[in-house]
Amino acid sequence: MCQVHGKTVDGETRCEHYHSPLDVIAIKFACCNKFYPCHQCHEETAGHQAKVWPKDQFDEHAILCGVCKTTLSIDQYKHTDHCPSCEAAFNPGCNLHHHLYFEQMERGCR
Repeated sequence: MCQVHGKTVDGETRCEHYHSPLDVIAIKFACCNKFYPCHQCHEETAGHQAKVWPKDQFDEHAILCGVCKTTLSIDQYKHTDHCPSCEAAFNPGCNLHHHLYFEQMERGCR
């Protein structure tokens, strides 16, 4: 089973920063290969700077569903709003923080 580091408050990976019913994922950070519930937990407890996952590693199973403990690749996670194994809904607001975890696609000129 994957150990989740940081300031978790329950068995479904909710933390003191994000703890709604939909906050049920943990992310493995590229810099240390450890799962944390959120960027703030990593910042406060890891002791080093976070690094984002590069696009060429989006096949890495770096997302943990806190409900069923299934891991998803970054690509799988970025293209769904729920766990494909247990159907647990993921927080759509997490999209606002993707730039803190994953290298972003460059926007081309129009």
